[in-house]
Amino acid sequence: MNLHFVRRGTGRPLLLVHGIGGSWRSWNTILDVLAAERDVLAVDLPGHGATPQLAGENSIATLADAVTGFLTQHELLGIDAVGSSMGARLVLELARRGGVLGAVVALDPGGFWQGWQIPFFYHSVDLSVKLVKALQPVMPALAGSALGRTVLLPQFSARPWAVEAQLARDEMHSFAHSPAFAELLDQLAHGPVQQPAPQGSIPAPLVIGWGRQDRVCWPSQSKLALAKFPDARLYWFAHCGHFPQWDQPAEAARLILAVTSRQPFPEASLARAKPAKAAPAWPTVAVAGAALALVAGSLWRRSARRNGRQQDR
Repeated sequence: MNLHFVRRGTGRPLLLVHGIGGSWRSWNTILDVLAAERDVLAVDLPGHGATPQLAGENSIATLADAVTGFLTQHELLGIDAVGSSMGARLVLELARRGGVLGAVVALDPGGFWQGWQIPFFYHSVDLSVKLVKALQPVMPALAGSALGRTVLLPQFSARPWAVEAQLARDEMHSFAHSPAFAELLDQLAHGPVQQPAPQGSIPAPLVIGWGRQDRVCWPSQSKLALAKFPDARLYWFAHCGHFPQWDQPAEAARLILAVTSRQPFPEASLARAKPAKAAPAWPTVAVAGAALALVAGSLWRRSARRNGRQQDR
């Protein structure tokens, strides 16, 4: 399988797998730090970035097959890997299959929703992406301002105003233009559930990282993730939403390098206590949507007035 990818650094290879709607640029906050010590390959999954969509079904299973084919093609089977969101679900699935990956870090994996969390996830993300698509004409300006990011990204970041402007622009463009997004979102919410990996079946280091303020994959879902992957250890990111590489990039990079280098990392951050309870996200999404509409409307009117003045000349 031909996946578009960027490659930086030297050392032992390390694979980076982005989430739904993302691209290799999703890792820009930590890519250079990782590349200072590792030979980093950041891929565009099928239907994302510069990689064409699969001809048939787009699902976790077919994406996992595509990544396996890519690694086989480049003689990289056994590579250490990091995944984010849907990409974290992918690297967990590849670890479960055996013989594909080495050490694995899965950051806030999707697919462990239960009950009411399933429609909540599906409809909240679907609404967010529809807003992103509708706002594409003003998205560069919106994502470029701290206020715009604050009302645009509260479901995904604990500190949305602090997300880098260019990263926000890249992500919002990729979200809006991924031809596989709708099918993969449906598969994540309503497709086959993640199969478990029996204890002792994954010999390489496996760590699941989770943001305590994640409003996409709520922290309580970590219990099911550990039940299905008993060989994994759980690492908590404080003051962090769905993307540790956004909210806690230095800590995320340290964890990744430690785990994939088979080095110890702070036991105090490992999950032994109950996960923090996430605040309900519907009010946040509703308030953010209203504020986003106001900001976008203001930008739109400003653009219309500017165009009108130019035409009057």
